[in-house]
Amino acid sequence: MNFALSEEQTLIFDMAKSFGAEHIAPFAQEWEKAETIPKELWPKLAELGFGGLYVSEESGGSGLSRLDATLVFEALAMACPAVGSFLSIHNMCGGMIDKFGSQETKAKWLPALCSMEKIFSYCLTEPGSGSDAAALKTRAERTNEGYKLNGTKAFISGGGYSDAYVTMVRTGVDGPKGISTVVVEDGAAGLSFGALEDKMGWRAQPTAQVQFDDCTVPHDNLIGEEGRGFSYAMAGLDGGRLNIAASALGGAQNALDLTMQYMSERKAFGKPINQFQALQFRLAEFETKLQASRTFLRQAAWKLDNGAPDASKFCAMAKLMVTDAAFDVANGCLQLHGGYGYLADYGIEKIVRDLRVHQILEGTNEIMRMIISRQMIADVS
Repeated sequence: MNFALSEEQTLIFDMAKSFGAEHIAPFAQEWEKAETIPKELWPKLAELGFGGLYVSEESGGSGLSRLDATLVFEALAMACPAVGSFLSIHNMCGGMIDKFGSQETKAKWLPALCSMEKIFSYCLTEPGSGSDAAALKTRAERTNEGYKLNGTKAFISGGGYSDAYVTMVRTGVDGPKGISTVVVEDGAAGLSFGALEDKMGWRAQPTAQVQFDDCTVPHDNLIGEEGRGFSYAMAGLDGGRLNIAASALGGAQNALDLTMQYMSERKAFGKPINQFQALQFRLAEFETKLQASRTFLRQAAWKLDNGAPDASKFCAMAKLMVTDAAFDVANGCLQLHGGYGYLADYGIEKIVRDLRVHQILEGTNEIMRMIISRQMIADVS
């Protein structure tokens, strides 16, 4: 059993971390205030192969493993969790198209996706169906011209910003077997967007409702087969949960690094505050939580890469464990900064706000507990 990263994996992590330190971190607070990410950033990331991380090399991607991808998202989140997580969503779309699309579908979408000439968003959640995703109501009626969509998607990262939307729609009966996946390009007739959501965190990431009013897309915008869209979406979420966990881990690690530096400089009662045993104990707890989270996350990614029968359960466990631990560590780091932690200039309060949503999206941590416990019960039935 070898827990060490390979030389190639270490290079991937270091490359992503260096990119984030140079091209993202210095601008993170500026982008948060502007509530957008400059589109000029994405082709630079694509040059590193980060536009199609687990799209196969035959389709123009990097062909990396899910474990490799978690290294990228952890490293980028050290610069800004909102930016790294947005890239994760784009890559989730690419993975779905590459895994389930026909050769014609891959040729149509993946070149521009991998080059990040086009940014992709993932549209599953609706105003009335979040955790109960199979209850979605956005309908796609098959016509001679293509599919005519009607409905609304909610909390969409990149709503009104992205160039294409991988959208789960109802083409058949109620329940998961009636759901299909289509791609809707920006500019399609009948496609519109709500106002930007005023969010607690991830403020650099534009988020809005995506609305379809008799929005027609061609037949060949269907991904895979009709009626299989829910299984495609759930398969994509296993990897998405790992990425969201990795992004939370990177954000929390940055919070701890900033805190270590601050505590070596901040003095109270005549000495640096890192010399007080009570505070040293807090640091030890934070380090232990992050190292344990990192090890478990990478085990879950290894299981997904190797097709382990319990991979979905481990992805859910990793998402639950890592995002909870990461938020606790970031929040604790704010406490160790005292009043300064509450100020934007120190960067800690932004991390706390950004990481809170990681416990909610890609399936709430309550849903993760359901997935885990149901699999446990099934294993002994």
